[in-house]
Amino acid sequence: MKSILSAFILLSGLCIQTAQGQGTPKVAEDFKPSSVNQADKQFPQVNSQRRVRASIAAPNATKVQLDLGGVKYDMVKDANGVWTGESDPQDEGFHYYQLNVDGASVPDPGTLYFYGAGRWGSGIEIPSADQEFFALKNVPHGLVSENIYFSKLTNAFRRCFIYTPPGYHENAKNRYPVLYLQHGSFEDETGWASQGKANLILDNLIAAKQATPMIIVMDNGYAFAPQSKEAVAKKERPESVFEQVLVTEVIPMVDGKFRTLADRDHRAIAGLSMGANQTMRIMMNHLDTFSHYGGFSGTANYPSSDALDASTFLDGKYKDGNALNKKIKLFWLGLGTKEPVPFPKSIGAFKTMLDQQGIKYVYYESPETAHEWLTWRRCLYQFAGKLFK
Repeated sequence: MKSILSAFILLSGLCIQTAQGQGTPKVAEDFKPSSVNQADKQFPQVNSQRRVRASIAAPNATKVQLDLGGVKYDMVKDANGVWTGESDPQDEGFHYYQLNVDGASVPDPGTLYFYGAGRWGSGIEIPSADQEFFALKNVPHGLVSENIYFSKLTNAFRRCFIYTPPGYHENAKNRYPVLYLQHGSFEDETGWASQGKANLILDNLIAAKQATPMIIVMDNGYAFAPQSKEAVAKKERPESVFEQVLVTEVIPMVDGKFRTLADRDHRAIAGLSMGANQTMRIMMNHLDTFSHYGGFSGTANYPSSDALDASTFLDGKYKDGNALNKKIKLFWLGLGTKEPVPFPKSIGAFKTMLDQQGIKYVYYESPETAHEWLTWRRCLYQFAGKLFK
């Protein structure tokens, strides 16, 4: 009894210390430069606790903050005018961030720049336990090429990035299936090959004989019809013509310039978030063009989480489940377990409709990830391994 009482007193004392802030975990001083830093730049850094430490020389500034994950962390200036500070532990994966210098949000000069949140800015890679599937390895590598074209529908030059698999240029006889892969809102055609590591994911899958060699086309999901001067002056919202650009301009161009298997059985379409919304609508409007679909963190009912009526949703295109099961070879959905509202609810409502109609689909959840690139890398990894089988 005495020993039990002593243990209780000791435990109570530890609880009091924690409540008084004396039990706050110490910051581990094992920081290492981020894998997406500019050459020879030592900051930002990441430690084993997944904290981010940033540093910037700003001797004349009065306040500098690290702005990461929606939280601003105050940084401290030393005698040489260098500000340094660190964040709380972050989720594994890739994250956009910026520095706030006297109220002005600026990119960190230590990192490579990535297009996200509607601008070019900084990114940080928090090492993940499963990063081997998108790591740069000593395996045969494909080629990501920039393809510039003129769009009559937008009356402007556009570009897409195209991944051709290992062996494409060595064997001029082989033809390949094609995946059209779209980015999310406020991102662009650079996202999947840069933040998403799409080429490395496919290189590794193909080397392990876990995926069919394929071409991947990554275009810009923002495509608008030309506006009159009056409409521009009135700041009217331009008409999106991305669906028409993809179907009538990009696909014929790709089939004409690359050795594709140019039929619906060998053509897939997928996207993340906004791209999931776009590609689902495009597929359902063009089932004669696509036979495989992947939606990562999104569906065509985003952002609504209301119950869906198959007889009216997307003009009733889901009301005949048997017909769709015969037409669609792979219907694939993926989501992170930490996704914010409304994504779980909207995708949940969509899945309920599919179940009610008897429509076959594959569903995947990325453990402990939110609405960010590690979720979508994992989704692509899982999805690509099932394509064109």
